[in-house]
Amino acid sequence: MLAIRRALPISFVGLGIGLVIFMATQPGGTLLQRFSASFAAAFGVMSAMLVVVLAYDLAGKRDVSRPLAVALAGAAFALSLPYAKGMTFESLAKALGSSGLFLAIGIALLTVAAQTVARRRLPARLAPIAASVVVVGIAASLLALHVSLAAALAVAIAPLGDLGDSLPALLIITLVETLLWTIGIHGPALLAAVVLPVYINLQLQNTEALQHNMPLPHIVTVSMFLFVFPGGAGATLPVVLLLLRSKVKRVRRIAIATLLPSIANANEPLMFGLPIVLNPILSIPFVLAPLVLAVVSWLAMAHGFVARPAYYVISPIPIPFSVFLATQDWRSVVLIAVNLALAFAIYTPFVAAYERSEEKREQSGADAA
Repeated sequence: MLAIRRALPISFVGLGIGLVIFMATQPGGTLLQRFSASFAAAFGVMSAMLVVVLAYDLAGKRDVSRPLAVALAGAAFALSLPYAKGMTFESLAKALGSSGLFLAIGIALLTVAAQTVARRRLPARLAPIAASVVVVGIAASLLALHVSLAAALAVAIAPLGDLGDSLPALLIITLVETLLWTIGIHGPALLAAVVLPVYINLQLQNTEALQHNMPLPHIVTVSMFLFVFPGGAGATLPVVLLLLRSKVKRVRRIAIATLLPSIANANEPLMFGLPIVLNPILSIPFVLAPLVLAVVSWLAMAHGFVARPAYYVISPIPIPFSVFLATQDWRSVVLIAVNLALAFAIYTPFVAAYERSEEKREQSGADAA
């Protein structure tokens, strides 16, 4: 899980590269139309980068050959793609889509596991050969039998998508991510291996539906969490804004230092600098506020007051720009403003209590000095 947590952010470079390449090769259309047409294929490039980065990272942790791990994982990945006659590189990448993330993770894990087992059970010279024969042999055999692991995974994860697009699912994910953060575990990163491929798949279905002028089928997608976590996990942007006028010098300095990252939805400096992690006062609204925002946002979209997220938008884009880009609906700006007001209301009494405790601590330190 730690290796996946490290590899996923790096693999997003592949997503960006894929978008640039495929948008540039589109025959025509507006910028948004090119983006929409290129989105699924870009995830194929992201998957290819993920299998390389993850295999490299895992091999280092398991003390096996990194070059061999990357070569074997790359070969197995290439042999497992959903090939068909007349396919171009773009159509192959599009067919792979977000199911490729599951494929990349599985192949990288199995490749390094095969190397590890071979190293423990066989002589040093035979171990790499045996691992290579097993990994490439299985992938080549499946290809010869016309069995595509990528296509099989696409079918397998379809029920997860149906199960995941619900208010209970949204609340469970939100609750687990925030609870993990309160004890110092990066919840979104830890759950990314399980959650991200599913909700990216749902996001792609919304994007494709919009291309065909059809109703968007899903509410709970990756971009839905822009409404749930303004400022980062825990919806902490109001915390920073409230603490900018704090009477406690240390707290005020932290708020000033973390303001810009929080606007970009990166709240790790606040989590550990204030801290919110292991903070019995601020942990309560940290968990509560996103749950309230999740319910309000889901209801607003379910009843048609705000359009459902059509596009995947990276979290560093500040609100309200990110939510507007995701939905193409001006009402999303109103919704995020309502969510921020709710988060402010929830956090305010707890932030005030935290400030009082910090004032007492600062006074005690001054008296002791």
